[in-house]
Parts: sequence; structure tokens; C-alpha cells
Amino acid sequence: MEDAEIIGLYFARDERAIRETGSKYGAALSRLAERITGSPQDAEECVNDVMLSTWNAIPPAKPQSLFAYLVTAVRNTAINLAVRSKAEKRGGNQMRLALDELSESLPAPDDVETALSENEAAERMRKFVASLPKETGRMFILRYVYLLSVKEIAEKMGVGVSKVKVTLHRTRRALKDFLGGEEL
Repeated sequence: MEDAEIIGLYFARDERAIRETGSKYGAALSRLAERITGSPQDAEECVNDVMLSTWNAIPPAKPQSLFAYLVTAVRNTAINLAVRSKAEKRGGNQMRLALDELSESLPAPDDVETALSENEAAERMRKFVASLPKETGRMFILRYVYLLSVKEIAEKMGVGVSKVKVTLHRTRRALKDFLGGEEL
């Protein structure tokens, strides 16, 4: 079923929307959540929470990309759960490493009033990733959205580990330049 049809089911308040969403995207969302939380049980909880929040958010929300909407929601939910559960003890080190790497490129806001809304920040990140060469953008997404290790990225893309490390380092520097010291 196409995303537009699934979103139509949500707008019609038809419970098939949840089944169709789970059927189409459930496995990918579960893998992402488990990668972040390090626990199949926590991953299942995250995906269930996102399904409920999606049911409650659509309508009025009408995402342009259902998959991107769900991935963002699962990622945020899983990160919040992992932080609360101290996932580092259960293998959540990839999340911590990736966030530590990226934090050097993202200036922290001085206070809440100067921080941009999540939508504005997401749009700026989309523009940055879109400006990257295809291979570089894919590495960036695999590392900082899907939280794959450098070794996993190298294997998936058929390149050396050192190439991935260098590319990600240069991309983080480019992100810092792209933001120009502005708050994100």
C-alpha cells in the first residue's frame, strides 16, 4: 500500500492504518530502535509508542514522507528511552559515540530562547545533507541517523574503514562551516 493511502486511512480513523504501517515499515523501525536501545524489548516498546503517537498525530499532521516521519519519531523515542535506561550498560555505545562526534560540529544554543524549533533545525540538516555528494550523504545518514558503526558503514558501502572515518570527519567540519556558527 502506498504512503498516501495509509495516511488516508489515518485521516479516516481506520485502524487498518496501524496494521498497514506496521506491515510496511515495522521491521525497519524495530531494527533502528533496537540498534539505539540495544534491547529487543525496548525496541518493541518504542515502535508501539510511535504507532500510538502517529495515530494521535495524524490528523491533523499530514507528513510528506510517512517513512521519514516514522524514522524520526522512532529515533527520538529510542534515544530518550536509551538515555533514561542508561543504554551504555547494554550496548548502546554507538549512540553515545555518534552523538559525541556530532556534538563537536553543532554549536549549543546559549539558552532556550535562541534555539530554533525542531522543524527549522531538521530543514537545515536536510539542506546540508542534500548539498553533499551522494556517497558522503549516505555515509552521514548511516552514521548519524541509523547509528551504524564506521566498520558497518564501510562493509555496507564496500569501502575502507579509513575512507569512512576521513569522510565523516570532513563532513562534520563541513557541517560546522555550513552552520556558520549559527545555533541549531
